Formats: sequence, structure tokens, C-alpha cells
Amino acid sequence: MDQSTIRIEQQDEIAIMVLDKPPVNAIDRRLVDDSLKCLWQLSANKDIRALVITGSGKCFSAGLDLKVVPYYRLSEQRQMVEELNNIVLKLYGFPIPTVAAVNGHAIAGGFILVLSCDYRIGTTSECKIGVTESRVGIPFPVSTMEVLRAELSPSVARKMALVGRTIGPQEALQNGIFDELQPPEDILPRAKEMAGELGAMPREAYTQIKLQLRGKTIRRIQQIIDEGSDPLLNSWIKEEGKMASSGFLANKK
Repeated sequence: MDQSTIRIEQQDEIAIMVLDKPPVNAIDRRLVDDSLKCLWQLSANKDIRALVITGSGKCFSAGLDLKVVPYYRLSEQRQMVEELNNIVLKLYGFPIPTVAAVNGHAIAGGFILVLSCDYRIGTTSECKIGVTESRVGIPFPVSTMEVLRAELSPSVARKMALVGRTIGPQEALQNGIFDELQPPEDILPRAKEMAGELGAMPREAYTQIKLQLRGKTIRRIQQIIDEGSDPLLNSWIKEEGKMASSGFLANKK
């Protein structure tokens, strides 16, 4: 039996969800499936008042596993798009406070997970932050583009999505991606402190306010899921995406 790619730790009323797929916590169907299961379980646990999400090792998540995902069969690609939309929807509207403890690189899908959290703490260490889909020829599922639009200013979203270059932590702070930066050893303690502060707020009111703030985006994503109308369900990663992804990996070696 495959080991889960997600590790859950609980400290008092705070759950810590660790992406645990070495070496860079790359996203594939197994990690998405494990993440969805954990989020559903945690959302139903009334003893949990806040959630911290972080990555194992020195990376939050480097995004899609380009060695695997571009070569999925059409049926697997369709399922992957559906699951990505569902995990973004679930996290973006999560019923309790969520804090991202970004301990390293957060790229592409990993970056979207960060944006989907309520409060985001980045590392002062050198790392890459952003979306590279345009460079690897992989279009955005509806949920990821909706969150990009909602959480970033139009100019920042435009440059990040279309230019596809990554930025460093300080620029990410200036662009409103991170709410604060901490040294590597302080990221998780600070995230737990912030989660405790948010989790101490009246729960029902917090959930309602989050829905008031994010409701339009959440309803848009939910509608697309219900209708099965994400265009990428018919065709996601084409031949140019396979070639661009292969070239991207080769250039990194």
C-alpha cells in the first residue's frame, strides 16, 4: 500500500497539514487525492479550530510533477483537473482559519495552495515563488485562475500568469502574496501562533465573513464544477505542453 503524501499533526486545537512527497512535494494525482481526503476529514473535526499548511524539507511545493502529469492518459488528465478544482474550492472556502507556512519554493500549483489560505507567512531564505504554467505549456484549471484573479492585483496577476517568471520572498511580500516573512526556524512557530490567534475568534462568524469576502469566487468555481464546464476537461496538456515541460526539466539539470 502506498504511503500517504500528506502528514497530519495536531497541537491543541491546531492541525498542521504537511505536504510530504520528497524531494520537492510535487503535485500528482496521489498527492491531490490524499490532500482532498485530509481536508474533508479536518473540516468535519469540530475539535480543530485552525489549520496550518506547510511542506516537508526545504520546499513548500514545486507544483505539478512534470515527469509524470503531462503523460497521463486523457481520462487521468480529466480526473486531475476535476480534483484540482475541488481541492482549491475546498481550501479557499475552508470553514476554519488557514495559515500557509511557506518554508521554501512555492511554484505553480503549490503557489495556488498558498494563495488559497487566509494568512500567508513566507521564508526570508532564497526561494522561488510564482506560476510557471505559461512557460511549460500547461493551461490553468478554472479554480486556479479564479483564485489568481481574486487574490492578486490585476497587474500582478497579469505579469505572473503571462510572463511566468518566479520572484523572491521580498517581492512576494511587496506584491501582497505574503503577509509577512520569517527566518526559516521561525516560520512554523509563527504560523502556529497566528493560527491560534485566528482560531480563537468566534467560529461561525469567521466562516461567514470568509464567505462574504470570497463568496463570488467560490460560487463561480462551484458552478463550473457542478456543470462540468471547465474547458480543460476535454483537453488539458497537449503535445506542446509535453515538449515544453520536457525542455523545462532539461534546462534545470
